[in-house]
Amino acid sequence: MAAAVLFITIACIQGYRTIGLPPVIIVGGSGIIGFIMWYRTYLKHPVDPKIILPLFLLTVAALEIHMCEEYLTGFGPSMSRLFNITWTEKSFLLIFAFIGPVLYTMTALGLYYRVPIAGFVAWFIFIGPGVAEFTHFIFPLLKPDILPDVTQSLSQEVKGVFVSGMHNYWLRATGHYYFSGMYTAVLPMVPGIWAICTMIKAVKKGIKH
Repeated sequence: MAAAVLFITIACIQGYRTIGLPPVIIVGGSGIIGFIMWYRTYLKHPVDPKIILPLFLLTVAALEIHMCEEYLTGFGPSMSRLFNITWTEKSFLLIFAFIGPVLYTMTALGLYYRVPIAGFVAWFIFIGPGVAEFTHFIFPLLKPDILPDVTQSLSQEVKGVFVSGMHNYWLRATGHYYFSGMYTAVLPMVPGIWAICTMIKAVKKGIKH
């Protein structure tokens, strides 16, 4: 439990220091909900790897496809323009293309051997990319903090950090209902929500027996 709390704390602090408040809200919210669900399910009753591992790998695979669209359409810089934060393409790649796969691989190994902390990370992934991806459908409706009426992409300093390729996806300015990653946002949501329902049912069934 201490390791899980430490993970959430470090992720939130680093996210706030390097990017800004929005990632803290998303990561922190997903972490807290994931912690509660993990405590009530996997920590007390580890789920059979045959049940949880395939669902975790499906969620991660769908997430990687989703992040390809986010990379190609400038998700990080677009978030910078939307919320006036410093999320560069470099930091996006560092987190999701390099650190992420290492975390997913170690989590999969941990789930196979029923390591408790691996269950927490799995729940974190199921809640975050698995459920929170619905926010992509809200972002086009939000007015950007940086030059909202300018439809062209911007490259400029944001709070002392140079951010390039900041697209404007505001519906009112562009006339198009889209935000970076929106087309594939549902992909990780399907196995993520499926995994949540399956794990809850598996734990309830185990308790009854």
